[in-house]
Amino acid sequence: MEKKELYDGFLTLEKRAQQMLREIAAMKDDMAETLERNAELEIENKHLRQHLAELEKDDNKTSDGGVELSKSKQNLESLYNEGFHVCPMFYGQRRVNDEPCAFCTEIIYGEN
Repeated sequence: MEKKELYDGFLTLEKRAQQMLREIAAMKDDMAETLERNAELEIENKHLRQHLAELEKDDNKTSDGGVELSKSKQNLESLYNEGFHVCPMFYGQRRVNDEPCAFCTEIIYGEN
């Protein structure tokens, strides 16, 4: 009887080992999928960060034609936004009720 129990024990051990190998293979497949998904997300994250940086860079440009202003025009724009005229006709005068001035905007955003 002892030999039969020993043989049955080996059969049980073999079945457990086979089941464990199947579980390990399934875990290995899950791990591979997880690593692949992680790599995809890292690439997507990198592209989104680049896109965000481009958008932030575009925020430094004006909405009028998308032209980046020179430092001097940025200074004029700042003065204009503070409520002062930057056009030659009324330079330095306060804009009444912060009303827009076509001459000032032409100076700041114009082609010249």
